[in-house]
Amino acid sequence: MATKPHPCRNLHWVFKVGDRTATTKFYRDVLLLEPLRHEEFTEGCAAACNGPYDGKWSKTMIGYGDEDTNFVLELTYNYGVKSYQLGNDFDSITICSRRVYDNVKAKGMGKAGPDGELEVAAPDGYRFRVLNQEPSEGACPMTELRLNVSDLDKSLAFWSGFLGFGAERPAPGQALLRCGPQQCALRLVELPKGTALERGTAFGRVAFACPGEQLQPLEAGVRAAGFTVHTPYVSLDTPGKATVQVVILQDPDGHEICFVGEAGFSDLSRRDPAAGRLLDEAVAADDSAAWFRKRAEAEARMAAKGV
Repeated sequence: MATKPHPCRNLHWVFKVGDRTATTKFYRDVLLLEPLRHEEFTEGCAAACNGPYDGKWSKTMIGYGDEDTNFVLELTYNYGVKSYQLGNDFDSITICSRRVYDNVKAKGMGKAGPDGELEVAAPDGYRFRVLNQEPSEGACPMTELRLNVSDLDKSLAFWSGFLGFGAERPAPGQALLRCGPQQCALRLVELPKGTALERGTAFGRVAFACPGEQLQPLEAGVRAAGFTVHTPYVSLDTPGKATVQVVILQDPDGHEICFVGEAGFSDLSRRDPAAGRLLDEAVAADDSAAWFRKRAEAEARMAAKGV
């Protein structure tokens, strides 16, 4: 029996970033995304929002518009962690925007894809497909999140059969899941047979909003069905902002799925006009940029010596 929370809204995808200076420059200057809010934390998240790390970290929400109407990105930065190992779990995010397409092309950064799109990667290696077209009316420019799976039938049994997401089969080995009209779609792509799915240390997380009163019944249903609860129902505090309640699940491949109460999240996710300034101040106060410069200089010297 499907237990999908209703109504449900696709919110964001979480990226872990190592070089915050280069990363934020890429998202702002190349993909033309805007900081929506920036938050600093002194200790690890109770729901492992920043991954399995206990120290100081930051969260930057960045997108093409307010979080209540757009799918956005969450950039999590763990102080002192300089890089993450990429897996093959995340494939790409599709952006439909002529403005972004022209900007990527003008900077000479995109590689032509099979369907006329430009493929470009962020400094941490995360891939984006930029199409030279606009999204449908009322839709977010980030139109599709692509994740790889090891067994599409097992994945669909969870996402569609259990959670109740509507699914299409647009091509062999692929499924397109939609949370609702005008929302970012989730495309599951089956890896070639014999290819193991690897999450590395860079693994991300997708988030959905739903009525808060549905979170605990959802958790109970997941347990009863024998699926995995990553983080049981918990309240998360953000200094000076709203408290939200979340339940985090894992699909058969370990992809993390965060369900958050809509009311608290709507309050938390209000755009902060100071977001860009707060991000810039945090980057300036952090000495990681100097660390990356020294590493690049050392690598250049070794290359000059033929090492």
